[in-house]
Amino acid sequence: MSRRLRAVIATLLMTSGIPAAAADLRPDQKAFRALFEEMVNTDTSATTGSCTLASERLLARMRAGGFKAGEADLFVPEGKPKDGGVIARIAGTDPKAKAILLVDHIDVVAAKREDWSRDPFTLGEEDGWFIGRGVIDDKALVAIWADMLIRMKAEGFRPRRTIKFAATCGEESGLATNGVKWLIANKRDAVDAGFALNEGGHGLADKDGNPIAMLLAVGEKHSQTFTIEARNPGGHSSRPRADNAIYDLADALEKIRAFHFPVTPSPVVTAYLERMGPVFGGDKGAAMTAFAAGKADDAQQKLVFGDAMLNAMLRTTCVATTFDAGHAVNALPQRARSTIQCRLLPGDTTENVQKTLAALLPAGVTLLPPERDGDPTAIAPPLTPAILGPAEAVAKVQFPGVPVVPNLLTAGTDGRYLSAAGIPTYGVPGIAIDADGNGAHGLNERVRVRSVYAGRDYLYDLVKRYSLAR
Repeated sequence: MSRRLRAVIATLLMTSGIPAAAADLRPDQKAFRALFEEMVNTDTSATTGSCTLASERLLARMRAGGFKAGEADLFVPEGKPKDGGVIARIAGTDPKAKAILLVDHIDVVAAKREDWSRDPFTLGEEDGWFIGRGVIDDKALVAIWADMLIRMKAEGFRPRRTIKFAATCGEESGLATNGVKWLIANKRDAVDAGFALNEGGHGLADKDGNPIAMLLAVGEKHSQTFTIEARNPGGHSSRPRADNAIYDLADALEKIRAFHFPVTPSPVVTAYLERMGPVFGGDKGAAMTAFAAGKADDAQQKLVFGDAMLNAMLRTTCVATTFDAGHAVNALPQRARSTIQCRLLPGDTTENVQKTLAALLPAGVTLLPPERDGDPTAIAPPLTPAILGPAEAVAKVQFPGVPVVPNLLTAGTDGRYLSAAGIPTYGVPGIAIDADGNGAHGLNERVRVRSVYAGRDYLYDLVKRYSLAR
């Protein structure tokens, strides 16, 4: 054990103060809140922070909770001193049963103090809200997983399946080493499991913060970036011509804008529409229900496709995200270029999307070869009773009357690496968020206090149920 880690543990054991706002919490909730606060208060952004520092503090709490070397350890990729993480486990009683992996990223999106109304790296609690960078993406879940293992250790809980935990860096920024990819390549046993529970799922709250659905993410879309470019000899702006690189590129963008990839509803998305239709209600809910049954009329299809989230769940999408053109205000442009960000449904391929985009482009506009970072394409995990059943059973107790709804995550997580490595990965429900996303990746990120504690209780019971199942 390093001298630095001993010092962190000593400080932790001597610290007993709990903020007054948390005075009415249960003892186990107070311990969780202190851990959560320490994680939020540690800057883990790629530009100004350190995942290793946060991981050392997390490991110190696990050591204080009884985890010895080999049961919980720090890992730091070679040459990346700030990109460390933590791996831990509670051994199961059945060596033949495949493990469960609890995984989540400890890094956050950068946040500038001058942009926020408060210090983004100091946990705030006001009017029933936790406020700070990472409170929803994704320090709450990291803290819940670590706190869960500490509680289980204190209880002497013996799961049938080994429960593994990995807190990693590099999910939010390519500037840091991705800890999940690194573990798969260098410490495969630390993450090898029958299935993994990850971010990506969540509860959905109404305007008053009451949960109306628990979303279980079953698969995610794959991100692929393309670039289109128009070139021209250019010339003097006093002698404009019909051919113009900007106009040519604008024509290409209009074609991309007007094009829609085919609708391909998967069983997961169909189940989402079936279960969420009654939750939303009204014309939109009726349209979702009819669409799931294959009976939507033109007006109902228009309602479904008009919802950006539903449309993204039903088809591969491509959209222009950047534009760069011209070299002088008094010159005809010699080059115009735009970035096209595509999100592929599981089963779609980069080659197919590239071919489709190329066919749309008018003469004079070129689709450049896509940049490839070696990331795998999306593989949808199976939606089985062994996964859905326990999630529903615990929800009936913790959130009576609230349905568990499978859904396709339109964004991306580290789950893509695990699924490609043969470890089916699911985004867990639990913490209810609002329709506006609670400021994740934005200013004054927030989450309802009661949602965090309710989600923590739900996930504790859920993981126990999974770990004891046969």
